[in-house]
Amino acid sequence: MTSPAMPQSVGIIGVGNMGGGMAKRLLSQGWAVHVCDIDAHKTTALQSLGATVHATPHALAQQVHTVIVCVVNAQDVQDVLSGTTDASHGLLSALQAHHTVMLCPTLSPEDVENTAAQLMAHQVPTIDAPMSGGPLRAEQGTMSLMVACEDDIFTAHENLLNTLSSQVFRISQRVGDGARTKLANNLLAGINLVGAAQVLAMAQRMGLDPSKTLDVMERSSGQSWISADRLRRALVNDYAPRAHVTLLEKDTRLAVQAGDAVGFTPALGRLAADVFAQAHAAGLAEEDDASVFKLYGQSSAS
Repeated sequence: MTSPAMPQSVGIIGVGNMGGGMAKRLLSQGWAVHVCDIDAHKTTALQSLGATVHATPHALAQQVHTVIVCVVNAQDVQDVLSGTTDASHGLLSALQAHHTVMLCPTLSPEDVENTAAQLMAHQVPTIDAPMSGGPLRAEQGTMSLMVACEDDIFTAHENLLNTLSSQVFRISQRVGDGARTKLANNLLAGINLVGAAQVLAMAQRMGLDPSKTLDVMERSSGQSWISADRLRRALVNDYAPRAHVTLLEKDTRLAVQAGDAVGFTPALGRLAADVFAQAHAAGLAEEDDASVFKLYGQSSAS
């Protein structure tokens, strides 16, 4: 009699909103999931669902071949690789040629390329795979992944990618192109959200019912997914953070910088980036990015 197949295993470093959603998705599909995060509350919640918790990236990497890094920014990635206080705790100290690292944060193309070079010095390939869609879609496996890596690496990890996402976009073989695509997408998301927030505030100032106005926007030519998702919550004064202001502040800033680097100035994107910076300066950094609506003088529909 044949023994049952061992579950496929993967490690996730950074199990906040998106990383936690990914971990839940993989656990629900029978994967053996190993997790590491500086916030013990996040790992404890996943441990109760069957995940194995590790204290350091080094310890996690010793148990898996594929490591998903799902932290917030480039400095966090470097902390994961090198260890915050002790290099022996960092990911680089454990990596061997059989490993693959999948980068999911929204980073500049240059940061992705530099990280990939660090990993390749250890003979470890990189999957550049930023994501989009929010925590619920990550948990459901319906988020988008924008993937750039060598063809053989993509093929070897196709099962993992397809488990994580029903919308895997194969961008190119050039690591960094996933990041470029994500920045373009998020710049448009930022423009859409800022524009819709401003227009909805204007509609209310004109004496219109903002909820009914949003109904029209959601079903007419002004529709965008992010504005409908965020502003519907803003109208009931729900600013609990699903995606903090600081995330779109970072992403729109990086996108504008990427445009500047190739001699293209995205004027609307620069305006949107300025609005998220203003929201941060106004004390809204830790609120949901829907709070840009507050900047236009209205925080609820009442």
